[in-house]
Amino acid sequence: MTGVPDADSRPRRAVRIANCSGFYGDRLSAAREMVDGGPIDFLTGDWLAELTMLILAKNRQRDPQAGYARTFVTQMEQVMGDCLERGIKVVSNAGGLSPRGCAEAVSDVAERLGLSPVIAYVEGDDLLGRLAELGDAGVDLRHMETGEPLGDRQVLTANAYLGGWGIAEALARGADIVVTGRVTDAALVVGPAAWWHGWARQDFDRLAGSVVAGHVIECGAQATGGNYAFFSEIPGLEHPGFPIAEVFEDGTSVITKHPGQGGAVTVGTVTAQLLYEIAGPGYVNPDVTARFDTIRLQADGPDRVRISGVAGEPPPDTTKVSVNFAGGWRSTTSLYLTGLDIEAKAALVEKALWSSFPGGRGFFDEVDVTLARTDKVDPETNEEAAALLRITVKDADERKVGRAFSAKVTELALASYPGLYGGGLTSGATAFGVFWPALVPSSLVYQQVVVGGEKTLVEPTLVEPPTGVTADPAPPSAGLAGSTVLAASGTVPTRRVPLGVAFGARSGDKAGNANLGVWARSDLAYQWLAGYLSVERLKILLPETAGLEVRRYELANLRAVNFVIVGLLGDGVAASTRQDGQAKSLGEWLRARYADIPVPVLESSVREG
Repeated sequence: MTGVPDADSRPRRAVRIANCSGFYGDRLSAAREMVDGGPIDFLTGDWLAELTMLILAKNRQRDPQAGYARTFVTQMEQVMGDCLERGIKVVSNAGGLSPRGCAEAVSDVAERLGLSPVIAYVEGDDLLGRLAELGDAGVDLRHMETGEPLGDRQVLTANAYLGGWGIAEALARGADIVVTGRVTDAALVVGPAAWWHGWARQDFDRLAGSVVAGHVIECGAQATGGNYAFFSEIPGLEHPGFPIAEVFEDGTSVITKHPGQGGAVTVGTVTAQLLYEIAGPGYVNPDVTARFDTIRLQADGPDRVRISGVAGEPPPDTTKVSVNFAGGWRSTTSLYLTGLDIEAKAALVEKALWSSFPGGRGFFDEVDVTLARTDKVDPETNEEAAALLRITVKDADERKVGRAFSAKVTELALASYPGLYGGGLTSGATAFGVFWPALVPSSLVYQQVVVGGEKTLVEPTLVEPPTGVTADPAPPSAGLAGSTVLAASGTVPTRRVPLGVAFGARSGDKAGNANLGVWARSDLAYQWLAGYLSVERLKILLPETAGLEVRRYELANLRAVNFVIVGLLGDGVAASTRQDGQAKSLGEWLRARYADIPVPVLESSVREG
């Protein structure tokens, strides 16, 4: 890495890295709030989710100049002058599919404002133009879960998840603003921290600590109380502040926020975010594998949580690639079934609908039917009497799921069950994409840093001999219900209450899988949770998971158990037919389920929570 000051001359204080975006569409005023709220060294933001890359691809098809997050450019117009005046550097992955285009748009804004920042962009993640080359090298982009080769599918995007060293190189070359494409979310913290403290490639514990800090702040206000299970405990949640990671030279960090802003930073809010969209204890990144089972959390004052003890291991010799391709067309109809005979009414709809197509359900490539029994016995309102029938059809032929489908649904309006009505009957045919996670050898992925037209190649971190790690090295555990002394055995008094009275949960999507992290608020409660919440028990509590593979991981250091439900979301968020296609509410569903919880567990959860 060129231009890095000697480590002995580098400031030894912690670097203050602020977040102002957790997704494309997040609060537009957050950049202004973070710059004005107090001292920071870096302003960072995450704009890219797996679904976002597909959205940007569609935008680029309509407008070749698109492909990046335009809201970032708007924010730069708001704060660029103040950032330069105060020495605040900006790092963002808003470049999406066009880091160069985003950097040029920011440069245009700077020129219009009469400013002269050094703007760098990092590319190399876009593998779309290299697919043939990779194929010749024997890389068939097999699906990480199914093992199926990508084959000749018509790919829209193919982006490798880059690490933080390209960002660090850009900063070393004097960049004031760094724009990247698809980097890991944590890389937005890893790069600045590595540059600031002069870390080396082999400083795995330090790098792992920054990965954990980056994972906590990457989703913006989720670290300060947003989407928090115990949200009623969080003050000012109507407008929470965004988080800041103070990263120290040894890799420890403190998560905090600006004083006077809404929300809160607590051990609970940080724990919740740590459990978001993870799998097992080994959190794999291109720069390091961070061991989440070594994390220690400790309150460090009001709105301050210290993260320490994070152990790092070498990164894998493979890099994850996010591939999106066109999946076809789909249409969804939602019909309300009210009052008596709900099951019979649903059956009548299906019988009538499928009989109107040659081959019945087989007329379509894929059919999904869900009957949500939201109706109540002896309902006091019209809404309480209604259940919801959702029917989704998918096909490669738009005509089959377009007018051909919607017309047949409409024909049922006066010729089916009593009380038939729906919200517009059908949504019409819409295109959907399929997310395809794959791996490529890290040796084939490079980063290129461009500053003022000058290009610098940044090699990947390669470990000799290759580690061969392509997945979490810790095997999942099934868990044994009733394995602790606090199991409901009749010797300890219990109360039948929702699990959410004592336990928090956070859930989300990872390709076609969902993750569900559950944590306890006391050591005693965790002892019970680890014994009670087995894979078998989870499948009973959440029947939708019963026929799926479920992987279970214990994180005793966080008093947490994490589940990965394989295939719950089908071919990814854009293709999912679930009502909640991102599994955001899965944790709250679990918390609403009742269990016989020992009274001492309940008491300790209130006392220590």
